[in-house]
Amino acid sequence: MDQLKVALHDGLEAVLTINEIKEVIVHVHAYAGFPRSIRGLQSFMEVLDEREAEGIDDEWGSEASPIDDDQDKYERGVETLYELTGADWSHPERGYGAFSPEIDRFLKEHLFADLFERDVLTYAERQLTTISVLSSLDGMEPMLRSHFNICLNVGLKPGQLQHFVRIIESTLGEEKARSASTILEEVLDSRNQE
Repeated sequence: MDQLKVALHDGLEAVLTINEIKEVIVHVHAYAGFPRSIRGLQSFMEVLDEREAEGIDDEWGSEASPIDDDQDKYERGVETLYELTGADWSHPERGYGAFSPEIDRFLKEHLFADLFERDVLTYAERQLTTISVLSSLDGMEPMLRSHFNICLNVGLKPGQLQHFVRIIESTLGEEKARSASTILEEVLDSRNQE
């Protein structure tokens, strides 16, 4: 939590708005769990109180616009996944989605409809948030590979992702960065061979 507080201070000093940081912390729950996100929000509230006591007036920024869509949430999530990946995700026929249709529904309705439709962060910013979290966790290599591909699909450039891996090294250490770098290079090599 102490490291998180330093990062939150740094984010505010880098002129991220309160709502942008809140949105990142909310987005993280999909990858790291509600308990970590709730603790993150509590830490952020403490940071904001400390800064206010020091006379620092941080900018709130824009709030998420209401989602006004009568379309079924599952279908909206499928459409978002298509935008991100270019693949049809409407009928899982294998893998975890076929084994557990309920988690497939939760993933599409909650993560890709409820969260990704919120406009405080762009798709690219959400993907960098996701890469950060997945890089910090063990055993997430397949998901990290998928999300590096999505990063490229939403317009991030290889050089930007390589720079981001250097940031991961400075915050998570050499081992985590080496793993992320290896996966990124595999993704880039695979795309270059297409």
